[in-house]
Amino acid sequence: MKRELKDYAIIALKGVAMGAADVVPGVSGGTIAFISGIYDELIHSIDSFNLKNLKLLKTAGFLAAFKAINGSFLLSLFVGIGFSVLTLANVFKYLLETHPILVWSFFFGLVLASIVFIAKQITKWNVLNVFLLLIGAGIAYYITIIPAMGSGENSPLFLVLAGALAICAMILPGISGAFILLLLGAFKPALDAIHNHDYKSIAFLGIGAVVGLLSFAKVLKWLFVNFKNGTLAILTGFVIGSLNKIWPWKETLKSVVIGGKERVLQEKSISPFAVENNHLVIALVLAVIGFSLILLLEKLGNKKINKQK
Repeated sequence: MKRELKDYAIIALKGVAMGAADVVPGVSGGTIAFISGIYDELIHSIDSFNLKNLKLLKTAGFLAAFKAINGSFLLSLFVGIGFSVLTLANVFKYLLETHPILVWSFFFGLVLASIVFIAKQITKWNVLNVFLLLIGAGIAYYITIIPAMGSGENSPLFLVLAGALAICAMILPGISGAFILLLLGAFKPALDAIHNHDYKSIAFLGIGAVVGLLSFAKVLKWLFVNFKNGTLAILTGFVIGSLNKIWPWKETLKSVVIGGKERVLQEKSISPFAVENNHLVIALVLAVIGFSLILLLEKLGNKKINKQK
């Protein structure tokens, strides 16, 4: 596929959107990758990191190896993700602390529309696919109600493990890598490492992420090649189950004070009418905007595909 500079700029912007989603506990960058039309290419490109292509460095040189792993695509995407994570982490941290209902409302609408988008990719519905959808929804819902750990340790092994598990969740539509970090008690250490430029901790998280990404991409590629409809069904279920986490109106069941700030460990979804300042009208508007954004992306994607035909 021949691409121009503007195409890579668009890929980088999609990376920015993925990174923005990944720093919000409850929203998956994998969902953004799927609805923006780069999911398959992302999985196949990551899977191309193998011994055969690495040997090209010695036999054919850097450029040949870079091309074999779809390096221009991956570089553009991860530059966007990195830029987003490093610059938007503080922004989303502030917005979630000051306007949580409004932030969650926008993402709720966005993720709700993505369910329709992903489900439409399934070419054949049968009893097995419905069962897989329900299994995926049940697993994701259960993950959203597990009490999070208070504060994780900062040992290298813990950070590597946290990075590996989070990146696996991050590339799955519906399951948030940031939320997995939160469950493990590693979300605060990860944010602190970014804010304090703790490159040692960031490096351990990165090692775990690389190991998890390279191994899990192979599994996903195999599933998409051999059981595409079933895989899409369970991914649709993941996204459905994750809606509980991003429901805007919550009641805190368990919390702990870390570093002078209250950290929520467990919460439950409640009716907006049970909240005094529910911002219901603005929340509905933002949810509609999020929902409409996905429909717009789908329309633009279909238009691009029709032009290529």
